[in-house]
Amino acid sequence: MLWRIDPASDEPLYTQLVTQAHLAAARGELTPGDRLPSARELAESLDLNVHTVLKAYQQLRDEGLIELRRGRGAVVAARAATDLSPVEQALTALVRVAREAKLSTETLTVLVKEAMNR
Repeated sequence: MLWRIDPASDEPLYTQLVTQAHLAAARGELTPGDRLPSARELAESLDLNVHTVLKAYQQLRDEGLIELRRGRGAVVAARAATDLSPVEQALTALVRVAREAKLSTETLTVLVKEAMNR
């Protein structure tokens, strides 16, 4: 899995990591038993503070996506698989309708974020 962050984004860096892990698990890029890089390795590769990565890993643990094991690091949990296909189908339809309405990516993003916060 390739980890990416956008330092210019309004979304906190640890949240970006959490989101990427969930999406990778849903798409089958991360499967139960897979090991994630150590917090130190990931922090160095992304030029982040190790505590940022640890916060993301702790949230992923709390959400049940990973297990943190002493000596083994972060491992994708058995119950991590999620089927995103209905969501992806709905998003495809949403994007098609938004394009027909000539909405910008930014406007659509704001609309989705507002809907998620309701």
